[in-house]
This record gives sequence, C-alpha cells and structure tokens, in this order.
Amino acid sequence: MKSPLLKFKKTKASGGGTKKVCLPLAKIRGMSNSEKQSVIRAKRSAGEKGEYKRSSKSNVTGTKSNSLKDWVKQDWRQVANPSLKCGEKSPSEKESPAKCWDGYRRVPGTAAGAKGSCEKSPADKKGDVRRTIGKGKNFNKANDTGTGAAAGGGMTQKGVDEYKRNNPDSKLTTAVTTPPSELKKGGKKWKKRKAFCARSKSWKSKRGKAARRRWNC
Repeated sequence: MKSPLLKFKKTKASGGGTKKVCLPLAKIRGMSNSEKQSVIRAKRSAGEKGEYKRSSKSNVTGTKSNSLKDWVKQDWRQVANPSLKCGEKSPSEKESPAKCWDGYRRVPGTAAGAKGSCEKSPADKKGDVRRTIGKGKNFNKANDTGTGAAAGGGMTQKGVDEYKRNNPDSKLTTAVTTPPSELKKGGKKWKKRKAFCARSKSWKSKRGKAARRRWNC
C-alpha cells in the first residue's frame, strides 16, 4: 500500500529575500545590458515582496550543467556587479551595519542580520522616542496670529535634533516656513509643504492652527 503524499502549506518567507541575483561569469559576459537589468529588476521585485526566487519569466538560458559538480565549479558572480562573487559584500556593505526597523535599535555585539540583533528602542522618561508629540518634545510656543516662523507651533530645531538622536534613521526636519511664492514648484520643499498642508486640513486646535500658519497653509 502506497503511503499518502504529505501536503505542505506554502508560506511567505519572513524577512524578505535577497535582492541580489547571481549567474556564471561566462554567461554574464555574454548578456546585453537590457538582459542584465531584466533579471536584476525581477530579483529586486521578488525581494521586496518577501520572496526568495525571481519570476521564472526572467530566467535566462545557457546556465545549466550536466552535473551538480560542474554547476558548483562555475564562477558564480553578481549580475549587478560581476567583480563580486555570489554572496560577497561590497566595501560599502561591509562598512555599513545592517539597519533595524523603525523603532528598533542594534544590540551591541551582535552580527548584522542575525537573530536577536535588533531590539525595541526603549521609551525614555519623556515618553515614546518614536513619537513627535507629547511632553518634552520641544515645541515652539503657539501664537494666535502671525505666519511663517512668527506663528510658532511645530517642533524646535532642538526637538528635531533630540528625536534624531533617539531615532538615527529618521529624516525628520523642521517646518518649511519659506513663503510659497519663493518655493520652486515641484521642488523638495514645495512637495513637503503641499503634503503637510493636505494632511493637516482638519487641525482645529490653537497649536494645530499655528502650525498650519507656520507652514503658510
């Protein structure tokens, strides 16, 4: 009597897959730039989705061997940078420690990417270090009138600096107080101001109104 086949439930790989793709060096040398970019984009797309294999539609021909022994003997390199062997880190990757998720920090003495190498950032006496509001967050005094910096409201530069010390990966900056007429349309500050004004439309408190005036909304 034949044993019944075991069925395994497919699960999405946790943590996401690598975005690097490797092929034999001889094959890479014979590929066009468009072919290289095609497999690179497919692997990066799979990695962002938490998958470890790129789409089979991006497979390339001429990489098969008659035996596993021949397969292993091939000089496997990274398609995006053939000077690096498969799995080898670039100088910049060696210098930069793996980052943790927002709200987490590296555990001293642990290997980058290893299990337990990240831990939740502790909340200090002033409250959750990931929040930009609350006691001790260093806000400008909210005025009843005035526009731009004169309106007050929003975090002070000291508050922003403190937040970034507690959250090293943060790109938080102070308000864009430049008059809209002086901002380059489509520029970074123009887009930032537009986004803030859009999401703060419903702010009705004194501080909220002052912040909107500070941003010239």
